[in-house]
Amino acid sequence: MGKQGEYLRKPDWLKIRINTNQDFRGIKHLIRDERLHTVCEEAKCPNIHECWAARRTATFMILGNICTRGCRFCAVQTGRPTELDLREPERVADSVKKMQLRHVVVTAVARDDLKDGGAYVFAETIRAIRRKAPYCTIEVLPSDMKGDDSSILTLMDAKPDIFDHNIETVRRLTKRVRAIATYDRSLGVLRRVKELSPNTPTKSSIMVGLGETKEEILQVMDDLLASHVDIMTIGQYLQPTRKHLDVVRYYRPEEFAELREIALAKGFRHCEAGPLVRSSYHADEQVGPDSRRRHDELIRMETRADTNQ
Repeated sequence: MGKQGEYLRKPDWLKIRINTNQDFRGIKHLIRDERLHTVCEEAKCPNIHECWAARRTATFMILGNICTRGCRFCAVQTGRPTELDLREPERVADSVKKMQLRHVVVTAVARDDLKDGGAYVFAETIRAIRRKAPYCTIEVLPSDMKGDDSSILTLMDAKPDIFDHNIETVRRLTKRVRAIATYDRSLGVLRRVKELSPNTPTKSSIMVGLGETKEEILQVMDDLLASHVDIMTIGQYLQPTRKHLDVVRYYRPEEFAELREIALAKGFRHCEAGPLVRSSYHADEQVGPDSRRRHDELIRMETRADTNQ
């Protein structure tokens, strides 16, 4: 257990095996060429090599790389955003097609300077990917958009395959960990999405190691289930820099395994839990049956077309 201001060394189970094969390097160069941002890099995700090199999944960060919020756990730059790039959806879609991605997560910095929180650009990005890479399933991970109903409607009208919004931490620690976002507003966004699209899987994530208790984690599970959330991910908080919140303690792999079993027993359809798990970890395995059927039918149609040529 670490005291405030005391740096805890990472345990052995947090060591990462790096795989920079040709697929990884190709994706990295393409992202540079297209002037795109990925949360994989900006947030220093520990799974970037596995996702890019082995699973053909990536998480694009749209709406620039400067966030209007200053959450104390996040490595993304905070400040005044640059102008809005309305050509970004097409560039993201072109890259998804070139990379031959199987699943893509579209997230964004918080853009509280925009009336719709960026919902229109989210929706246009989904539509552009559907046109250019119809086999790719699409998950969105927006901010709470300040809970604005018209913004949620705009985004959901584009019909993402998974809607993901992270509650991040337990109720007691929310004010200390997050900026502007509130625990209840996040639950409200997740509930509203399920009301609008009952068949779209909803998903949320928390970080542990910030000083929460096990009972508080279990309460988060109950609150998410009460908001009809289908999928939960639980990962270890890793301090991006010394300026960010301290890690209070590191959870052991067997503790994550126990939390996963509890989450599934409580009623979540799917749960990923582990020291290096992030909200988009193994996201390609979490799409719902409707999206999977659409994906499989498109593949069958292309196979028949190739056979008839």
